[in-house]
Formats: sequence, structure tokens, C-alpha cells
Amino acid sequence: MAKFTIIVLDSVGVGELPDAADFGDTGTNTLKHVDEFMGGLKIPNLKRLGLFHIQDTGLAAEGKAQGCYGKAAEAGKAKDTTNGHFEIAGLTVKTPFKVFGESFPPRIIEELERRIGTKVIGNFPASGTEIIKELGDEHVKTGYPIVYLSADSLMQIAMHESVIPLEEQYEICRKARALLTGDDTVSRVICRPFTGTAGHYYRTENRKDFSVDPPGRTILDLLSEKGKEVIGVGKIEDIFNRRGLTKIDHTKNNREGIEATLSYLEEGFDGLLFVNLVDFDMLYGHRNDPRGYGEALEYFDRFIPEMISLMDEEDILLITADHGCDPTTPGTDHTREYIPIVVYGKALRQGADLGVRETFSDIGATAAEYFGYTFPTGTSFLKEISKEKA
Repeated sequence: MAKFTIIVLDSVGVGELPDAADFGDTGTNTLKHVDEFMGGLKIPNLKRLGLFHIQDTGLAAEGKAQGCYGKAAEAGKAKDTTNGHFEIAGLTVKTPFKVFGESFPPRIIEELERRIGTKVIGNFPASGTEIIKELGDEHVKTGYPIVYLSADSLMQIAMHESVIPLEEQYEICRKARALLTGDDTVSRVICRPFTGTAGHYYRTENRKDFSVDPPGRTILDLLSEKGKEVIGVGKIEDIFNRRGLTKIDHTKNNREGIEATLSYLEEGFDGLLFVNLVDFDMLYGHRNDPRGYGEALEYFDRFIPEMISLMDEEDILLITADHGCDPTTPGTDHTREYIPIVVYGKALRQGADLGVRETFSDIGATAAEYFGYTFPTGTSFLKEISKEKA
């Protein structure tokens, strides 16, 4: 059984892209700024594999890397989870999904209210934790769902679990998803359940994303059609709308995602294990919490030796991200950054510099070639990391 594992450290960007200014993200560098805030991240295993060896990140490397390393630019003009993951899987979305800016127009809000049978409140850009502080009491009193926006292609809907039961919350979001199509297509509608009392509201882990189908073919489709296992851990299920997956493990946080990864590596599989670890983005990036972000990186780092010990000789572990979300910047939105590529395998070269890749799709092309297939997008770097090239 051949195992190729991709772990997405959600939002762990490694420096601004050349067009970052177009997105208002000049000077952003998630990993470097978290490292500076922490006075030096204690992530010896990621460093040993080559994370700090990646060129032009402003991070100081020590010694020779035991893995291969590089970074990738996003070919699509976006900085969100959906586009990032689609591109990793070999699909660049050429026409960005709709971003509504300051509010959804009356035609959308009024139709949403008609479909769900109640008014909504909010309809302005906000941090998810702040908007429930601001509108939580009104929501509890009226039962009206809270709709809000961000700089990404999203509609987010926050509802109290004691006011609107979870299944009803999910149905409201399904109706919103069905509405936001055609020229109004957003990448995701996100259900943001919360609980607590006035002044003490907090979001639960029952979040659910309602995504669009990938508007093209991905390596998930290729591998599943070829009879390979394609296991989605975390919100991979939501991002790809279940398409191309043969097994789904909807873990809710980093701890559960890491435990699931270890379990699959131990029991074995023949195919792709695609993991998203969401806490970096959801709990710390969007909440401008660099300390929590740093501690989450240090927590993940502790499990890398165990992951490696469960790998067979031919297996590959690839650690990356999907965009940035610099918690040291004034805003709370994603940031337009390069993503890291750190690759390890017992049969691979050590210290191979993959340079700067032109698209995230190089990751998908590499995974496809690993299993003996070609994919029409991206440039595989499998030969660059193979020992035969040493």
C-alpha cells in the first residue's frame, strides 16, 4: 500500500505574494510574525524537515534539512480556503467566486428571508466572535439569524443552538447555499453555531460549511476513479462538497485531526490522505491571537516524529497551507501569501530546495505522478525529491 499524506496547516502562509498590495496585504508574513511574537517558535521537527529553509521567508535555518522544501504562489486571484484547496488539488478557479463587500443586496436578503420564513439581522462585515457579542442578545430575543460577511467569498450565518436547533440551522444554510448561485455564487455558506448567555456567547465546534462543487476536475476525482482510497479529514468534506472522496472523517479541531491522521497512518491505506487542520485559521488567525497560533504550531510539531514512525519506506508526507491569515495585522481576514511546501519520505532526498512554484497545483501533480498518473495542471516535483536525482 502506497500512502501519500497532505496536511494543510490552515492559513500558515510564509510571506506576501507579489500582488499582495492588490488585496490590502502588504507586509504580511504569518509564520515569520508568529515566530517573532513567540520569541522563536519551539518547532524543532518542522525546522528539521526544512520549514525555515524556505527561501525569502525571513526565517533563520540551521543545518541541513532532512526533508525537501519550497513555497508556492497561488495562480488564482483569491486568498480563501476553497480556492486554495481546489488549487492544491489541481484545479485553479480562473473566475473568482463572488465577493459582496459591505453587504448583500436587498434582492438576496429579501429572497433569503422568504425562503427561510423569518427575517435576518446583521448583513455587514464582521469578525465572527465580535458579531455575536454585538447581535447575540437581539438574536436570542427575536430568533432572527445573524448574517455577516468577510473579505472572502462567503455568507456566514450565526445562530444560537438553544434558539435554533442544529439541524434547522443547517437547513437554513442549505437554503442560502441554493440561493447563492449563478452570478451570485459564493464559495461557501458557513453555519456558525454559538451558545452561552448574554455577555458570554461563544462559538461551538458544530460549524458546517456548504460549498460549491469544484468547477472542474481534481486529483481527488482522478485517484478515486482509479480505485485509490481518498480520505478527507477535517473540513475537506465540506470544501470539496464530498466529491472525489471515498472516506470522510469530519474532525472538528486540530487535536481530533491529528489523532485521525495518526490512526489512518497506523492502520494503512492505499491512496491519498488529505487533512485540514482548521484551528490555526479559525481560532487564532481570524481572532488576531499570535500566541494561540504559535502554541498550536508547537502542539502540531510534537506529533511529527510519530507520524514519521508510522510511514513505510515508500510513503510521502507533505505539509503545506492554503493561504495566510497573519494574526499580527490589524484586520481579521485571510492574507495573500505564499504557502510552504515541506516534503518528507524515507526514500526521498534530504535538503532538496524546490524553489518557488508558480501554482499550488504542483502539489496535486506530484501526488498524481506518485501513483503513476499524470494530471493536466501543475508541474510535478516528484523527480526533484527522488533520491535518483541526488
